[in-house]
Amino acid sequence: MLEKLKQRAKDLQAETFALYLAARDPRTPWYAKLLVAGIVAYAFSPIDLIPDFIPVLGYLDDLILIPLGIALAIKLVPQSVLAECRTRAQETMQSGRPVSRVAGAIIVVIWLALAALCIVWAYQAFVPR
Repeated sequence: MLEKLKQRAKDLQAETFALYLAARDPRTPWYAKLLVAGIVAYAFSPIDLIPDFIPVLGYLDDLILIPLGIALAIKLVPQSVLAECRTRAQETMQSGRPVSRVAGAIIVVIWLALAALCIVWAYQAFVPR
């Protein structure tokens, strides 16, 4: 059973990478690119909306939100583009895990900016003048 879960996780990762490739393809509609970009950024982000250490809810986003988003994105991307991107994703995953330090840095900067905005908002809302 553990091996089956590991294989499903690997398949989900490959599908997410294929969607990332599809978002960069010019044949993909803009609305699908927007959705896919959000899903892929969230799936590969080291920071979760709900932290994993929170019992039950921590894994809720990983187990429900990401697969639902991927399912919706698959319906929006043209099948010919998705098939080609799945093949490219499998080839890339076979040769080694894809790494983009630039994308990782961008995600971290976005999360830090959101945290700073929340701190400023909280300060303005709760500190009397």
